[in-house]
Amino acid sequence: MPREDRATWKSNYFLKMIQLLDEFPKCFVVGADNVSSKQMQLIRSSIRSQATVLMGKNTMMRKAIRGHLQNNPDLEKLLPHIKGNVGLVFTDGELVDVRDLLLANKVEAPARAGAISPIDVIIPAQNTGLGPEKTSFFQALSIQTKISRGTIEIINNVHILKPGDKVGASEASLLNMLKISPFTYGLEVQQVYDAGTCFSPAVLDITPEDIRKRFMEGVCNVAAVSLQIGYPTVASAPHSIINGFKNLLAIAAETEITFPQAEQMKAYLADPSAFVVAAAPVTEEKKEEAPAAAEEESESDEDMGFDLFG
Repeated sequence: MPREDRATWKSNYFLKMIQLLDEFPKCFVVGADNVSSKQMQLIRSSIRSQATVLMGKNTMMRKAIRGHLQNNPDLEKLLPHIKGNVGLVFTDGELVDVRDLLLANKVEAPARAGAISPIDVIIPAQNTGLGPEKTSFFQALSIQTKISRGTIEIINNVHILKPGDKVGASEASLLNMLKISPFTYGLEVQQVYDAGTCFSPAVLDITPEDIRKRFMEGVCNVAAVSLQIGYPTVASAPHSIINGFKNLLAIAAETEITFPQAEQMKAYLADPSAFVVAAAPVTEEKKEEAPAAAEEESESDEDMGFDLFG
């Protein structure tokens, strides 16, 4: 079958993208750096039942979106995120499930000179099995070693790369010699589009408990501000009532004024021993809850006056 010409290919690409934009209300903007064509085929195959991957030049994707804005103006929110080596993953399934499926399709990759490390890379203390002639690699990286039974042994764990560090030729050669493939590459979810709204993929990890916690923090802040400026709100009303009641109790304690809720407090102030008597049953209850063995006192203790409840 002859290959279609470029004009036909571009026309079919625009038609396919518009069809996907109309068919699916949700999509991911994914980064595809360091993803090989073979790995992309595996990713397409693994998510085919739940999502559709569309890659292409940024100019073509932006042109297709702009040409479709008259039918769906909300798509304009996607345009700022179409930059770099990215693609679109369209789905009508659960965003969290599809996101997890995308992130699970990663492959290990060796460190290559010039690459940027996305993670911390630590070489553990070990016997490398390399001969003494390879000592120069370790010396170039200031790694402490010793010769053990004719092979090089790394004495301590070595933090060789940090996130954002550029992999040098020496680091790449050493990691390859030790058969360490520290990096994993796959599609990286950069942005989520759902029914006209773009948001960070971190939003997908928010739980109902997180929402409840943040809501209560907001309520506490509203109550604090309202109390400070003297502006009553639903959030501050319970605190205002309690504070007012405390003020009434304070006035009743200092004056002859009384009311039913203050009578017990005034009685305790007039006779503090009454409070001790009122608290005594609590001690009795604690005593009754003690194990049976602890409740039995010896006769000798009672004779010497050690029976506190006699």
